[in-house]
Amino acid sequence: MTINLSKIRRCGLIICLLSTTLINTTVFAQTPDRSAPPKLGPPPSLKLPAIQRFQLSNGLPVVLMEKSPVPLVQINLLIRAGSAMEKTGGAGLASLTADMLDKGAGNRNALQLADAIDFLGANFSAGAGHHTSVVSINTPLAQLDSALALFADVVLRPTFPDEELSRLRKEKLTTLLQWHDQPRSIASVMFNRTLYGEQHPYGRPSLGDEPSLRALATGDLKNFHTQHFRQDNASLIVVGAVAAPLAQTKLEAAFGGWRASNSSSGAASATAWPEIKQVAKRQIYLVDKPGAAQTEIRIGRIGVPRLTEDYYAITVMNTILGGSFTSRLNQNLREEHGYSYGASSSFSFRPLPGPFLAGAAVQTDVTDKALAEFMKELKRILQSVPNDELTRAKNYVALGYPAEFQNVGQIAENLQEMVTYNLPQDYFNNYINRILSVTKKDVQRVAKKYIASEKVAIILVGDRKEIEAGVRKLNLGPLELLTIEQVLGKPPTVEGTD
Repeated sequence: MTINLSKIRRCGLIICLLSTTLINTTVFAQTPDRSAPPKLGPPPSLKLPAIQRFQLSNGLPVVLMEKSPVPLVQINLLIRAGSAMEKTGGAGLASLTADMLDKGAGNRNALQLADAIDFLGANFSAGAGHHTSVVSINTPLAQLDSALALFADVVLRPTFPDEELSRLRKEKLTTLLQWHDQPRSIASVMFNRTLYGEQHPYGRPSLGDEPSLRALATGDLKNFHTQHFRQDNASLIVVGAVAAPLAQTKLEAAFGGWRASNSSSGAASATAWPEIKQVAKRQIYLVDKPGAAQTEIRIGRIGVPRLTEDYYAITVMNTILGGSFTSRLNQNLREEHGYSYGASSSFSFRPLPGPFLAGAAVQTDVTDKALAEFMKELKRILQSVPNDELTRAKNYVALGYPAEFQNVGQIAENLQEMVTYNLPQDYFNNYINRILSVTKKDVQRVAKKYIASEKVAIILVGDRKEIEAGVRKLNLGPLELLTIEQVLGKPPTVEGTD
């Protein structure tokens, strides 16, 4: 057999030329138009599986969403009690109680509980907020029975050992000590106290203070648990690969026998809180942090409760002002002037009116300039917003919303909000449409209603000798000087803590 090499080379050359021609044609045909950003498609709709509800035999309500693709189950127990229910002198009680739940329960100590949870491949967490405490477990479906047994022990049968309380007390005192060197923590404590006062639960740290942390004993934690951890003061939230009939059977076995003791009957009643008064005038509070490389700026006033009718309009308005990377505050202070790594604003939605807050950490030598830009943007948001900016803000919120439901933990957290505020059954599926329905007039109306730059508290934590003169020249209002100890008290003693 004779091989014609010359012919093969000619064929190879032809194939190569044809391939090159095809590649070039494809490349030129697909060259993108870079003269303008690509157009966004319509915001995706969010259609979640049906939310199912039932009760256990003891009246404990259960909210369930079945999500079957991944064999995981998230169970959250929502208790309607938090730091807002603490009595005078008991600051930190709710936080300590939640933190102690997995430090000994049933017949296991802290280490044994941790080993048992790890062996199942599960994750456990517990924490307390202002009005609620949440205990949760995430477990593989195959380990659901064992995980529920551990979960029930932690919730219903915690032992609150003295030695674990001593260790946690020392950790929290150490955190309080560290706050004295953290401008962000100092600013946060001062901001909340200025707006709400020390007698209101929103005005004091939920972590507690040194006197209360030293005074609290295991008996106090047991009493708080008995008083508030009750089947008639709780809800179970279940999300994952489990159908309602099976979930009800398993939850009944674990929690069906949970009933409040006679001694705590009726104890979880409504709490009366001090009246919240709006900021009456603009005033500056400067906390001296000698040698600070940056100044922490906090500007704010009393905002609104979660169940305000203006919720959607406020969400869009704040997205424009400081609720996204492309917001006015961030573009001004970060991108245009380079004063800060990031500036933002937020409304904290709670059962009672939470704070409106605008803030940033800025370079010390531009504190006055940055503060002036903050005030400029707080005034500018009162004007009518351009159509393109409104559309961009609404799309930002709408496009990002489905991402909040990507896993069972996120879904359970959103269901907590629904349960806490008794939101309608179709709330999640209608959220995007309600955001997209916000108008320019809505945004301007809520800005004028809730953003009042003449009636705000301004908190500055930074080097007084470097920033005071420049701040005074702005003539924004009276300026009060404070030390760190006036805000946080004396640094706690940690060594030798039992």
